[in-house]
Amino acid sequence: MPARTASRATHPGPGRPGASRSAAPAQPRAPRETARIELIPASTQTALDAADEVVDRLLDAGRTPGDILVLATGDPHPWESHELSFGEESYWRQHDEGGDVFYARAGAERASRRAVVVLAVNGGTDEAAAQALPSALERAAAELIVVGDPERLRALVQPRRTPGGERH
Repeated sequence: MPARTASRATHPGPGRPGASRSAAPAQPRAPRETARIELIPASTQTALDAADEVVDRLLDAGRTPGDILVLATGDPHPWESHELSFGEESYWRQHDEGGDVFYARAGAERASRRAVVVLAVNGGTDEAAAQALPSALERAAAELIVVGDPERLRALVQPRRTPGGERH
């Protein structure tokens, strides 16, 4: 038995006092995985209704309401307008509590990361819609579902060429 005691003193285990261990070398962080992207075709006029159908499908599939953020590039979603009718403080408190589906404008900087982001491209300028795409992707931890006109979306994400042939 004395040898075992001596062994513990020279080779401490977790939570045991003894000689300090050298720290393990720091592991480099793995790059963050990109969310899965899905496109749901819809016109500018039907994008909000189609986004609502997506939310229903996500909830039916087992997602919790707090997993979902719905962003709109044009007119606000009716639920956003409804929640804002109680005041900005109440609206953002609902966001911060994270228990419900949250609806916001695509440009709302305060809207934070959620498991699933549904981006309804329901209007707005091309520039605003183009900026909304990478912003929505950054906020989507697992899945980004873009609801909009596929032709418009393709034009927004393809590099533009200048008259000299350079890409922008």
